[in-house]
Amino acid sequence: MPTSASPSVRPSGQRPAAMPWLIIVAGALIAMLTFGPRSAMGFFQLPMLHDTGWDRSTFALAMAIQNLAWGLGQPLFGALADKYGTGRVLTLSGLLYACGLILMSTAHSVPVLYLSGGVMVGLAVGAGSFGTILSAFARNVTPEQRSVAFGIGTAAGSAGMFLFAPLSQALISTYGWSDSLVYIALLMLLVPVLAYPLRGNSSSGTQSQSEVKQTVGEALREAFGHQSYLLLTSGFFVCGFQVAFITAHFPAYLGDIGIAPAYAVIAMALIGFFNIIGSFGAGMIGQRYSKPYFLAYIYIARSIAVTAFLLLPQTPVSVIVFAIVMGLLWLSTVPPTNGLVAIMFGTRHLGLLGGIVFLSHQVGSFLGVWMGGYLYDRFGSYDPVWWLGVALGIFAAVVHWPIQEKPVDRGLLRPQPAE
Repeated sequence: MPTSASPSVRPSGQRPAAMPWLIIVAGALIAMLTFGPRSAMGFFQLPMLHDTGWDRSTFALAMAIQNLAWGLGQPLFGALADKYGTGRVLTLSGLLYACGLILMSTAHSVPVLYLSGGVMVGLAVGAGSFGTILSAFARNVTPEQRSVAFGIGTAAGSAGMFLFAPLSQALISTYGWSDSLVYIALLMLLVPVLAYPLRGNSSSGTQSQSEVKQTVGEALREAFGHQSYLLLTSGFFVCGFQVAFITAHFPAYLGDIGIAPAYAVIAMALIGFFNIIGSFGAGMIGQRYSKPYFLAYIYIARSIAVTAFLLLPQTPVSVIVFAIVMGLLWLSTVPPTNGLVAIMFGTRHLGLLGGIVFLSHQVGSFLGVWMGGYLYDRFGSYDPVWWLGVALGIFAAVVHWPIQEKPVDRGLLRPQPAE
């Protein structure tokens, strides 16, 4: 695998900059809290449908709306964080998340489910997810530290998945799905407290003085005229399709093939645990080797893993092995993807430009979740969506291969000192 070019060279004898650990730890805890509940929504599907009498398409559409609202909100909240401060946007995320989950706990009509679990939770995750947090990291770490910091933040989101899978199932078993949502909502009120160290906008942080000043319009025109950015955006669509389908439908799928419900909890927890390893490892690998090639290999590996899982005998052991492999590959795409955006365009509009890439991810998530429920109700099987995900993984590998890992050519533009 070819090595990536170093973004900058440290002068001889200069000591490495210290990592801003307060910012990193606070952001990591927020990522864990915001990613955890939405990754455990699959455990609420069957008990909620049992009590309400809805079909899987109804729940799937609510989760699809959630993913789409997350994606549509990400560029907006990223731009707001760039301008008005990350801490304020994260505070809004925690409050909106809590309100959405509480309203979802009372959702005995479909419109309320779509509003609460769909729109409100989706927007809350959009305000408090990786795009917002990693942009704050990028403003406060050196380019040499960036990929590792992104890996830590992404691994923390993975830890949220690992923790909230058994937590959600335990709460549902003890208190029922409705009260469980209220208890989880109370945890979201920790986000505004943790948001304080991440205050500051794109003009603050240790890296702001090295950034070219651009308007939002100039940044958007530059990005949409850049081939590598467009390829990266199209490839990230596939990541969303694959992981959102599994998040929303894997517990139900295992029940359909006769696997005991306990293995659904084990599988989702294993995905979350090995996701921690995969995400942090991706940050380390992305700092040293070609990010585009690394991403292509991740998507190829996902397609191979799903193909093997579908074609080989499906047993509790194969479920565990599949969960471990997918966990290693789950969010390992996030550090190199965000790292490429930062390399191409810098950090001044990273919240916005990274948010647009993530919007593509969430359009894929919408289709993965919705098609899972729709095609299941139509054909009585999840197999068509599994195989579509395999084909899309190959497509993603192809489009990542020609991406160039270098800053965009800005001609005579030079960084301007911060005012």
